[in-house]
Amino acid sequence: MSYKTVLTIHNITKATKIWLVRALVFPIFLYASETGTLLESEKKKIDVLEMWCWRRMLRIPWNAFRTNKAIIEELGITQCLPSIVQARILTFFGHVSRRDNDSIERLVVQGRIEGTRSRGRSPMRWADQIKAAVAVPLHECARKAAAREEWRQIVKRAATLK
Repeated sequence: MSYKTVLTIHNITKATKIWLVRALVFPIFLYASETGTLLESEKKKIDVLEMWCWRRMLRIPWNAFRTNKAIIEELGITQCLPSIVQARILTFFGHVSRRDNDSIERLVVQGRIEGTRSRGRSPMRWADQIKAAVAVPLHECARKAAAREEWRQIVKRAATLK
């Protein structure tokens, strides 16, 4: 039996289907997601993937007019995929910033690696999205990450459903 047919079976409850999607589909997507950058265009594609799963699960045809917000409210979803990825990125940053000063991970995150890059527009860096999510400079993020409870509150605020 394939994944698509399991989502559309009538005998399985919504709660079980939601559990199946979160247990079988989302981990494949979320694998190592905290180490990459997340652009706005990619966030939209992630939203499309998530809503495709939920609409398929509820057997809503593609031409039926149902807003994404109404579907999420019907299913009781509290966190969307892009916010889960954002929370994982910020949590990983907190973990890395609490490491020793000579840690290679910390040096990479802080951008203290020597060398040159090729010509052209500089790419979106991993640290840039940390600064954008928290809205403070990177050194201030590292200082706040040293206090775990304060950093957990920041991650929770940044990962709220938008």
